[in-house]
Amino acid sequence: MPEPVSVLKEQVAAADGVILFTPEYNNSMPGVLKNAIDWVSSSMTGAPNVFAGRPFALAGTSPGNFGTILSQNAWLPVFHTLGADLWSGKRLMLPKANALFDKDGALIDEEARKRLAAFVEAFADYCKSAAS
Repeated sequence: MPEPVSVLKEQVAAADGVILFTPEYNNSMPGVLKNAIDWVSSSMTGAPNVFAGRPFALAGTSPGNFGTILSQNAWLPVFHTLGADLWSGKRLMLPKANALFDKDGALIDEEARKRLAAFVEAFADYCKSAAS
């Protein structure tokens, strides 16, 4: 298994929960990110499935009006197949990314910052309850 894949697999395995921040390409998930998940979930190594039962949440932003809803929908069957504990409390979609971030990629929109903070807090609470 290539080293970056091993590192990512170890990071997922060590996490109490994972938020997948996905862009949207051509109304679906980006191929490179899907490929990374495919490598990490590969059973060719005989390693345990690090996705099974692990809390996952979906979030994303895009320059369009729908903020990655189609990409997030495309991820649903993938995480279902992997046995992930897909948090259905919320999904975070931030449309019109060019107005939300500055040229260095910092989130500058106050409303978006509040939504992101509430999303992360609610998911962290879910991860804590899932662990107990």
